[in-house]
Amino acid sequence: MAKRKEHQKAVTLRKLGKSYAEIRKSVRVSKGTLSLWLKDYPLSEKRIKALRDWNKERIEHYRETRRKNREAVLAIIREKERVTIGKLSKRDVFVGGLFLYWGEGGKTSTSEVSVSNTDPAVIKAFIFWLTQSFGIEKNKITIRLRLYRDMKMARETDFWTKMLGMDGKCFKKPYIKKSALTDLTYKNGFGHGTCDARLSSAIVAKRVLMGLKVLREYYLGQ
Repeated sequence: MAKRKEHQKAVTLRKLGKSYAEIRKSVRVSKGTLSLWLKDYPLSEKRIKALRDWNKERIEHYRETRRKNREAVLAIIREKERVTIGKLSKRDVFVGGLFLYWGEGGKTSTSEVSVSNTDPAVIKAFIFWLTQSFGIEKNKITIRLRLYRDMKMARETDFWTKMLGMDGKCFKKPYIKKSALTDLTYKNGFGHGTCDARLSSAIVAKRVLMGLKVLREYYLGQ
């Protein structure tokens, strides 16, 4: 009696267009027995195509192939750009730093320069620019982190210290926001708070502001 019920259940599921794999999840019989029971209930070509096209493994394989193809294309483009950019000269570094500052830097002070960002690479580029283009010693640059109240101050300070290659003495006491990172419905950035790098130097600030003015004049004149 039990086997007959299983047989009827298998046939019913087959008529609903279920595959062998789907039926065997509900009907505990061997594949051979199921084949015997359902030999008179073949699926339509349309249903076979649908099952094949929507097979989870097939979809996952397709997605993985697409991902690998995208990565391969990006790798080729990255290498081409690496060759195009080549080794940066001192002038390249100086002008590139001006563009970075134009987009990310503070522009209201004539006595200091600063950049705030969540990306360690941006802050590191700013520090590199100051040391290479203006001869500034790294220990003259101060760092202050802006963290959420549920972030561990010591861990994040350690992260930025290592990423920037800066002495811990350059770090000021972090600013802790009242809001929590876990409360945010939309998260961006790199998950380690915002880093503010700052240099107090009137001469550097004036050079930077005038450099930006030259860039603006150049593009406005095009």
